[in-house]
Amino acid sequence: MTSLDDELSKERAHHDTCRAALTRMAEGAEHHVVTGEDVSASGADAEALGYQLRSHAKRLREERPGPLFFGRLDHADGQRHHIGRRRIAEHPASPPLVIDWRAPVARAFYQASARDPQGVRIRRRFGWAPYSDGDSADLTALEDEHLAAGRRGEGEAGVIAAGAIAAGEVLAGEILAGEIERPRVGPMRDIAATIQPEQDDLVRADLALSLCVQGAPGTGKTAVGLHRAAYLLYTHPRRIRRGGLLVLGPNRTFLTYISEVLPALGEVDVRQSTVEDEIARGHEVRADDTPEADAVKHDARMAGVLRRALYRRVGAPAEPLVVPDGSYRWRVPLDELERLVTGVRAEEPPYAVGRERLRSRVVRALQDQAERRAGPKGGAWVRKVERARAVTAFVDACWPKVTPEEVLAEVLADPCDDALSAEERAAIRWARPPRSYRSARWSAADLVLLDELAGLVERPGGYGHIVVDEAQDLSPMQCRAIARRAGFGSLTVLGDLAQGTTPWAARSWPEQLAHLGRPTAEVVPLTAGYRVPEAVVELANRLLDGLDVDVPRPRAMRPGGEVAVRRVEPGSLVPATVEAVRAALGREGSVGVIATGPTAELLRGALAEAGVADPQEAEAGGTAVADRRVTVLPAALAKGLEYDHVVVVEPAAIVAAEPRGAHRLYVALTRAVSRLDVLYSGELPAALLAPPGA
Repeated sequence: MTSLDDELSKERAHHDTCRAALTRMAEGAEHHVVTGEDVSASGADAEALGYQLRSHAKRLREERPGPLFFGRLDHADGQRHHIGRRRIAEHPASPPLVIDWRAPVARAFYQASARDPQGVRIRRRFGWAPYSDGDSADLTALEDEHLAAGRRGEGEAGVIAAGAIAAGEVLAGEILAGEIERPRVGPMRDIAATIQPEQDDLVRADLALSLCVQGAPGTGKTAVGLHRAAYLLYTHPRRIRRGGLLVLGPNRTFLTYISEVLPALGEVDVRQSTVEDEIARGHEVRADDTPEADAVKHDARMAGVLRRALYRRVGAPAEPLVVPDGSYRWRVPLDELERLVTGVRAEEPPYAVGRERLRSRVVRALQDQAERRAGPKGGAWVRKVERARAVTAFVDACWPKVTPEEVLAEVLADPCDDALSAEERAAIRWARPPRSYRSARWSAADLVLLDELAGLVERPGGYGHIVVDEAQDLSPMQCRAIARRAGFGSLTVLGDLAQGTTPWAARSWPEQLAHLGRPTAEVVPLTAGYRVPEAVVELANRLLDGLDVDVPRPRAMRPGGEVAVRRVEPGSLVPATVEAVRAALGREGSVGVIATGPTAELLRGALAEAGVADPQEAEAGGTAVADRRVTVLPAALAKGLEYDHVVVVEPAAIVAAEPRGAHRLYVALTRAVSRLDVLYSGELPAALLAPPGA
């Protein structure tokens, strides 16, 4: 029998060894940056090698403080592997002290079970003090699962309890449960230590495979997408980094929340952005649309409207082309010019490509004439003819230069496409057209249309992989913008139809995936909720039947949770909220107060006046208290966030505030990780009045 203290001492010593090795790895990487480029055979090789060495050194230099391993595998063949967030070794050729969680051998840590041990005899999990910076003394607990037959005969589960390692213990899973349920304070954490088998299958899906994850609240869909990004960067570094990897979130608040996950996994060169920022192209939003105009501009039919408006500029030639060449004058007949224009137009290239393709074919026709008369022509002759005034004038007349802004300004000044009804054309028509497109004031929806036109004019470069979160809220035109950036790369699409809150939110994944250019992508449901406890899921599920979407009902894997639905007198709503926040602050974890926008502003002031919140720390729509544990925010900004204790104020007002208000309330309720207070002074939404289990 081995004492727990002895095992902890051994593991702490191993951690110290790993820390020293990591320090030497970082020092060695810096040394190689200085010396490695000098051994290259050419300047290009030196530049490429230097970039790789600098990137590796940067990743090691920016390694986040924290424990270096979270698990261990003892294999039946005697091998032993510690599992952590990055590979650590004394030397690149030495056996690793820590295996990267993304390595193939580490997969058994997430997939092995008593029924299928996959060659694993013991799976060990380590318990570290909360918020540890990686001091070995912070290693406080061990927990073993005996999977393969041998020590236990039938492969039953066992656990190291406080005192001794002995066969016959019962698996408690306390370390795993404790890590999942740890209070949510600060940015989102990675889940490398707690990935579940169904999540692991998605994380390790092949690069060529585009996936859509329909994830109920608390199922870890965002974490799955981020960990898949880290896995692909590890498994296909050259292919991914050649095009880059893009993570798209719904707003900047959400991006701030998830910003620490990929760096914690060792990946720092990943672009994280919103769709709006990705398509801005140097424009600022300086105008607002009416809801009617917004709906039309985000409709998929606008893609056809814009394409037709752009290509209406392509016209038939009016006369033959005559090009002087010394004493000769080369001539292309009108019918041949018409054939060339029609041929290029039928190929449907990007507009700018079509313009140059037409120029090239006209020059080729002239070159054929010249070579029949005087023999082969060199490159200088071809370049001279390409720049000839007559050729440029012909191309400008038949396929003129154009900018996306110029085309969109004409469309909005006088919409005339029959694909839109008279009412829709009136909705998007500028009341006062600007003097020129250069002085136009663009709305957020206009930027989406400008991006569509930019893609029609010149095909953009694509990313190697794109992770799209909250994809159910994207409009068809926003989806098309993402599809253009995907190029020949793959997508990880994350979302929940039940949480769709925009006017154009998707009601089915096949339709949304078609707009994203991946109609055959597999849709995988995640229904096992590891974040939201049973009591909260039961209350939120009462709203599902009224949301007009077909999604599987989530299952809470965490029992318990505290839910209180309380009616207060109309004049007592604000003090009742202050009281609820004070009570929540008496316990561990973060507190989120969610209401409609105007109510959130009122509560923010009241909490500050009561000494609970500090108005000087307001940022991105939220207000933090002095210990930064409380956030007051409008329901519109709650998506994707999580708090240990949530106070939802006046749910009926959230429902009434917008057409998809019931979806917004569903989002607000499911932000709670442990405890939920619902306070109301008026009517309660009927669905929430249903008896438990209804």
